[in-house]
Amino acid sequence: MREFKYVITDPEGIHARPAGELVKAAKAFTCSVKLSKDGKAGDCKKIFGIMGLGVKKGNEVILTFDGDDEDAAYEAVSKFMQENL
Repeated sequence: MREFKYVITDPEGIHARPAGELVKAAKAFTCSVKLSKDGKAGDCKKIFGIMGLGVKKGNEVILTFDGDDEDAAYEAVSKFMQENL
């Protein structure tokens, strides 16, 4: 299992457009990808799982990757977060 911590810098937080792109990025892999904030976690392969967390600018999120291709997913999704959120 791999873990990536990130503080959101987008002024609007995680809103619909980047959440949809994050789902697309996570679905490219077979491993489990979870996004958690303040002890609550959502499945990154489901847009409502991400949007339901209400992530705002300045919030720290933790992404966890668990499964066969977790290393590749870690690289791709963490890069997406840094470039877009």
